[in-house]
Amino acid sequence: MVFAHATGFHGRVFDAIAEFFPKRHILQLDMRGHGRSQSVRIEHWIEFARDIAAVLAEARVGAAQGIGHSMGAHSILQCAADNPDLFSRLVLFDPVVLSPELYEGADPIEDHPTSRRKNRFAGVEEMIDRFRSRDPYDLFDGRVFEDYSRFGLLPATDGEGMVLACAPETEASVYMTSRSNPGVLDAARKLACPTLVVRAKQLGMHDFKSSPTWPGLAAAIPYGRDLYRPDMTHFHPF
Repeated sequence: MVFAHATGFHGRVFDAIAEFFPKRHILQLDMRGHGRSQSVRIEHWIEFARDIAAVLAEARVGAAQGIGHSMGAHSILQCAADNPDLFSRLVLFDPVVLSPELYEGADPIEDHPTSRRKNRFAGVEEMIDRFRSRDPYDLFDGRVFEDYSRFGLLPATDGEGMVLACAPETEASVYMTSRSNPGVLDAARKLACPTLVVRAKQLGMHDFKSSPTWPGLAAAIPYGRDLYRPDMTHFHPF
């Protein structure tokens, strides 16, 4: 089982879910620019899919079950279409695969408010205390929220406290390039494995709790199935 996380998160947010599958070999990826992976700005979302393919090839993994959330779901979808031997089944929670018209003539995004996120904390407990009761973190299971906080910080290079493992400028670059891969629509149409698309309620493009997923995505996938959950937000895996 291969887990790929959303923008700004890291592989350890899936720890509580992975524990339900003690007999499985599980890979929880830190995507490019996130977690313990190298801190870099994102130029194009195709990079995420290529990274997944490279990691699985290095680990000699094939016919895996891919579980992705948001940007991670987009990336696993693209990777599976480009490398059909790598995955046997996909479960995609709110993949960032937009309606076709939203990719047409989209203007580049020059900035994103996440670039101005608070980036320095005295320690993990400060981050937990600061965000525990805030939207949308107050929706999270308590264990998942603590894993997000505990593994979402790294020691600051200057020795003063801790900083976000996904730097604010990196997170912003992911959002700014979110329409960089319109080819994901063609990728969906050539997916060769059974794919479950789990969609939350849609609240609007600028609401972080809204599903970004094109409602027609599952129908475009040859072996696709749609599970619509209007009772859930974009953070439903947590």
